Amino acid sequence: MISITASISLDDDEIQESFIRSSGPGGQNVNKVETAVQIRFDVRQSPNLPAAVVHRLTKIAGQKMTKEGVLVLTASEHRSQDRNRKAAVDRLAEMIREACVVPKYRRPTKPTYSSKLKRLEKKQRRGNVKKTRGKIQFD
Repeated sequence: MISITASISLDDDEIQESFIRSSGPGGQNVNKVETAVQIRFDVRQSPNLPAAVVHRLTKIAGQKMTKEGVLVLTASEHRSQDRNRKAAVDRLAEMIREACVVPKYRRPTKPTYSSKLKRLEKKQRRGNVKKTRGKIQFD
């Protein structure tokens, strides 16, 4: 079990892991050892995530989410499989925690009459300053 919040936890069998070779420099270790991990988590089919969290997680994931609703994360920062696996699972848990936060409702407001007048006065003053610039004409 992977604990996300007090009310949400994921089963280990919901996450599919596959190991791939890391890219980039590293000599023989990179060429022969599959240390990078790619985890897949089916967000839409998970029974442990509420619908609102699934919706927000889809927005947060962006390109990492497939059309079928599978979240794909790859970790290759470390040289060992275990550390990369932990990094990928931690990243997944952090994304779900972020999706659990309900965004604050923004109440639409209008600018006050005095703030409108102040803005127009500033524009007038700035325009006058710009008008005084330019070539001086001698008559």
